[in-house]
Amino acid sequence: MPMKPLAGQNVLVTGASGGIGAAIVTGLAEAGARPIIHFGRDRTGAEALLARISGEGFLVQADLSEPGGAFQLWRQAETLAGRIHAVVNNAGIRTEVTIDADPQAWVDAWKKEFQVNFFAAADLCKEAIRHFKAHGGGRVINMASRAGQRGYAADALPYGATKAALINLTKSIARSFAGDGVVAIAIAPGWVQTDMADNFVEKFGKQAAVADIPLGEMAQPSEIAELVAFALRPSQRSLNGATLDVNGGSYIR
Repeated sequence: MPMKPLAGQNVLVTGASGGIGAAIVTGLAEAGARPIIHFGRDRTGAEALLARISGEGFLVQADLSEPGGAFQLWRQAETLAGRIHAVVNNAGIRTEVTIDADPQAWVDAWKKEFQVNFFAAADLCKEAIRHFKAHGGGRVINMASRAGQRGYAADALPYGATKAALINLTKSIARSFAGDGVVAIAIAPGWVQTDMADNFVEKFGKQAAVADIPLGEMAQPSEIAELVAFALRPSQRSLNGATLDVNGGSYIR
């Protein structure tokens, strides 16, 4: 039986209790890694996920909507696992706010979305890079979005902006710290079959979501998970700086 490609790796995954995050955790475990499963509120989901991977991992709780949440998360993860080999910044929210919103609601929506989707990820990148430099390198996978590449809907402008910032951060890390053994990669899905997508479909219908996807279907969380596990293989260092598109042909560069 061939060696599992991620054997011996401890990988922190944020927003991991459900959806894409849970699929990533499952895929990492199958590849031999020990996932560090972050959750915000869904302890039950996180515990069930840990049980599904036979307890071969760790659980950490932190509120990434709080300014210090990411630093608290990193300290917990480092205490539990010791050496961390990779971080997957998967946690994200999508807030609906229109240009007709009152100024305070508008500002609050942008602040919350940037805190969870970007600032928390940037804080974890900071801590991860320092850790990687001290321990022989590591990987950063930032879960971006097609929305950050081609623009986004009028009622959710903050979402696309945060994802565009995340892609740029990934490129900057790739250019700045590759010499220290740090490899940074962004993954940019289009629609993925998750609760967020299901809520959109319930409101607007499936055709509204898949109309501009040549494949005519959303991606499955397992597809994203397979790509994350592949990108974390030791052999894939030259993916450094890449943005990997998973959108069914709905955005082609």
